[in-house]
Amino acid sequence: MALDKTLVVVVGPTAIGKTALAISLAKHFNTEILSADSRQFFKEIEIGTAKPSVEELAAAPHHFINSHSIDTLFSTGDFELQAIDLLEVLFKKHKLLIMVGGSGLYIDAVCNGLDDLPETDLKIREMLNLQLAADGLESIKQQLIEYDPEYYNKVDQSNPQRMIRGLEFFLSTGKKLSSYQTNSKKVRPFNILKIGLNMDRAELYNRINQRVDHMMQAGLLEEVKAMQPYRKCNALNTVGYSELFSYLDGNITLDDAVEQIKQNTRRFAKRQLTWFRRDDSIAWFEPGQDNTIINYISQKTN
Repeated sequence: MALDKTLVVVVGPTAIGKTALAISLAKHFNTEILSADSRQFFKEIEIGTAKPSVEELAAAPHHFINSHSIDTLFSTGDFELQAIDLLEVLFKKHKLLIMVGGSGLYIDAVCNGLDDLPETDLKIREMLNLQLAADGLESIKQQLIEYDPEYYNKVDQSNPQRMIRGLEFFLSTGKKLSSYQTNSKKVRPFNILKIGLNMDRAELYNRINQRVDHMMQAGLLEEVKAMQPYRKCNALNTVGYSELFSYLDGNITLDDAVEQIKQNTRRFAKRQLTWFRRDDSIAWFEPGQDNTIINYISQKTN
């Protein structure tokens, strides 16, 4: 593949408007979109993942939305392989493609590649899942901080399975997972142009709070009730679902659950920004600057 092909990567915190920008870019450049959102792959969950609407999906071709079932294990490694294969196919039709998402690990998997990791002991994973169920997330956190603080500081700390992954790796191999990550970049046969969205923190947090209220009005609680048989699945151990499971278990009130979703989503957005800010190759813009971003991309790709 010639290096006249470009993957435009749109990143930023949750609720900032990445989907709208990606669709605007796809329509302008007459191209297609790959989602790099770790929860939008799963077809059974809709409201709590803030998937593009039916109208938005119809506005431009999308990939990796509703592509997998919630009871399927779909790792960053799986995503890397499938996304690279798909890009090879799509670049035969397009000079420019869009990838959009807020999941830093999935973005990095496509842009930089993942390291070849030694295998871990699945019995240790099973043991840690039992520990999580019996003693809660705090016990996993404390061990991970002790064994691999570097991984702990950059992982999504509200995602138990990501934390267990780091601990499982150390207990299986005696080595830190952080020492394997992004040590060497894979050379991709296309250019990568990264666009970041950011805005005033208070305004972003207000958007997040409004989005959570909208999700509740749209039926998030009913969606979570329907997902109770699948609650052990990795995709449901995340913000918006775990808090409402706690409500359904009778541990907290519904108002408290909604407030926790808002708080945990704001914390998640802060971690996303911390993750993306370490990448000097990202050009930052504000939501609504579509024309400026289009001009920037055009200048960089001509």
